[in-house]
Amino acid sequence: MAEAGFWVAASLAAVLVGMGKGGVPVVAMLSVPLMSLVMPPVMAAGLLLPIYVVSDAFGLYAYRAAFDRRVLAIMVPATTIGVGLGWATAHLVPEALVTGIVGLIGAAFAANLLLRRDALPTPQPARVAPGLFWGTATGFTSFVSHAGAPPYQVYTMPLRMPKEVFAGTSTILFAYVNAIKLVPYWALGQINLENLRTTAILCVPAALAVFAGVRLVKSLPERLFFQLVTWALLLLSCKLIWDAARDLAA
Repeated sequence: MAEAGFWVAASLAAVLVGMGKGGVPVVAMLSVPLMSLVMPPVMAAGLLLPIYVVSDAFGLYAYRAAFDRRVLAIMVPATTIGVGLGWATAHLVPEALVTGIVGLIGAAFAANLLLRRDALPTPQPARVAPGLFWGTATGFTSFVSHAGAPPYQVYTMPLRMPKEVFAGTSTILFAYVNAIKLVPYWALGQINLENLRTTAILCVPAALAVFAGVRLVKSLPERLFFQLVTWALLLLSCKLIWDAARDLAA
């Protein structure tokens, strides 16, 4: 029964990862909490990372012609620095503290958008300095707690990219981030040969879910898509705040 529960949770988590790599807002972030119902969170993160990487390959193909070069040029080096900082401070920085800060930032940003009459204000240019800051935060929080979406969205949502470009840029950036996380995760013992065998099975539903996610993104109206992104960011951020408060109080 326990093994059956594991495979149900793992399969659903793999589908969520694939849907996220297909561009559906934030759903991939639910995969680690779901897997945490049947295994320790750190083990869940290590098990799912290779599934993220394989799903990324299909996402890269699906969005190979839809991305913002300037945003990637700014954020790729910044996320590299962030992942490096996360690796260097892995044993020093309390994960709950990082999770709480990320949640507060994301919740404040999403609430500000929702309280405005126009939830999508005038498009802003992709500035270098804010991009380097939020890109570093994205890489750091992605490494520490798989919570890179809130800082990424704080920077990219005001740019008002078309929905396919927004989804494609996100897919490409996080494909890069997940790839460079493999080495430090292996060095920290969060990935091993045993969980790679399980990963190989789960990659099948994850890959199929990527293309289901792409179809869903293409069918959603532009305004509805970004409203979903905003609400998903708010709900995710509130969950991060709750998780951080629970862990710090324990």
